Amino acid sequence: MPNIKSAKKRVLVIARRREENRYVKSTMATMIKKFRVAVNTNISQAEAMLRDIISYIDSAKSKGVIHANNASRKVSRLNLMLNKAKANAVQAKEEVETISQVEEKETAKKATKTTKKATKKEEQEVVEPKKKSQAGKKTAKKEEK
Repeated sequence: MPNIKSAKKRVLVIARRREENRYVKSTMATMIKKFRVAVNTNISQAEAMLRDIISYIDSAKSKGVIHANNASRKVSRLNLMLNKAKANAVQAKEEVETISQVEEKETAKKATKTTKKATKKEEQEVVEPKKKSQAGKKTAKKEEK
């Protein structure tokens, strides 16, 4: 323990500032964790959270809790994470649209195949009775003779 009055005061000030800095860093880490979850679940909510997080990181930088490069790196990585999530969401949406279009085409093909089969069967039914009737006439003529 220090003996000089100013050194005693510095110990107290350092302890208080350490607690304040720890609170700011902890809050910042919690906000970032919540942002990461939001990016995976709800992008619009993540966009709103990002503004708050960037503001909090800038205030921590101005207070001297974190270094300017550290703050810049964190903001950059969070922006990158959000942009990738947006790109993946757009790509997934396009894939879903293309998949649904492919499914629609397949169902249309199946429908045309079934209608083609149905029309072929109808044609056969129309043709077959004539053959049977002609065959029936021949057998009827033979019976008459």
